[in-house]
Amino acid sequence: MHQLTQLDSGITVVTEHMPAVRSATLGLWIGVGSRDETGEQAGCSHFLEHLLFKGTSRRSARDIAEALDAVGGEMNAFTSKELTCFYARVLDQDLPLAFDVLADMVVDATNAEADVEAERQVVLSEIDIHVDTPDDLVHSDFSEVVLGTHPLALETLGSADSITRMTRDTVDGYYRQTYRPHNLTVAAAGNVDHDAVVRLTDELLGDLHRPGGARPARVAPREFGRGQVRVRHRPTEQAHVVLGVPGLAHRDEDRWALRVLNTLLGGGMSSRLFQEIREVRGLAYSTYSYTSSYTDGGLFGAYVGTAPAKVDEALQVLREQLDVVADEVTAAEVERAKGALTGGTVLSLEDSGSRMSRLGKQIATGADIVTVDDALLRIGAVTADDVRRVAARVLQQPRDLAVVGPFDVGETDRFAAAVA
Repeated sequence: MHQLTQLDSGITVVTEHMPAVRSATLGLWIGVGSRDETGEQAGCSHFLEHLLFKGTSRRSARDIAEALDAVGGEMNAFTSKELTCFYARVLDQDLPLAFDVLADMVVDATNAEADVEAERQVVLSEIDIHVDTPDDLVHSDFSEVVLGTHPLALETLGSADSITRMTRDTVDGYYRQTYRPHNLTVAAAGNVDHDAVVRLTDELLGDLHRPGGARPARVAPREFGRGQVRVRHRPTEQAHVVLGVPGLAHRDEDRWALRVLNTLLGGGMSSRLFQEIREVRGLAYSTYSYTSSYTDGGLFGAYVGTAPAKVDEALQVLREQLDVVADEVTAAEVERAKGALTGGTVLSLEDSGSRMSRLGKQIATGADIVTVDDALLRIGAVTADDVRRVAARVLQQPRDLAVVGPFDVGETDRFAAAVA
């Protein structure tokens, strides 16, 4: 069971005790991501994810790296459209050390000019890698096609232009504006004691010397692509396509049925897309569907990577499967998908890192905590009628398409039938 405490500073602490393990995973979750940035700040959240490892007034970058290496621990960070997280996994006895290092980074990052310049090149290289990876790039393009100019469509890395222009004052100002107690969730799981984590939070974080804080106001997406096609030319041996629609927010009650739908449509080897596209027709090695949920919106996409000469046939299959699934869902498919989700959920949460991440994300995004047992009950309660209903609700919206491959950017008319 989890325990939750709201401190006077505004920091939220959530923990889950796992007595059968000797590890502890700690995460410091900042409730801002790429959707909260202005044009001048585009990429700031991710830039800071890098910079906080470069040093504080007490520790150099090497000191930070060596501190956890010396006890066999692991430390890392990630940025999403709505969150930034710094986390460490250590032996339970070393949790105070891990907390001291992470807290030092979050409270007292130097963000020195020299470090900004050095890390700028690292981030630019990361953007280059993303642009050079067509099966990643197509998902960014799909997000932009569906969500248009909404901040959720922004690439988390920022752009080469925004990162090149970004000044040290912009990055440091964003840090001081957003890394505040009211934006901070401390999550820990493993062989941890809740009261001890609360004490460490008070001692090591306090009010971050920057009391208060509020996340920038967020506006839900209201306008979508509705039949848009984007073609990006790349001289690749494969064509990469994503066909899809706006999805559901993470508090939507239909999200459980959508997860079941996603699993039976494109979530495994027995899914409709895998069976029809790979097993029956041999059109692709990789095909799947996915759902991305945010606090006030989402995406649902179906992906295939195929030979350029087969792209039209592959798209036809994607379209047909999205068209018919609402009418053709069977009770057997639903039960099989529910079993896959149930097993996958339990197996994915057997380590302290997964448990910490699940708790931290729910609290940091303002969602109600859904326990593992509750989640399994929600999945188990989904019926075939629920799946048909959510398929009609989500998949029968006007669709959008992103294509990356050896096609001319003027070939959008060729692909228009897929979204007609």
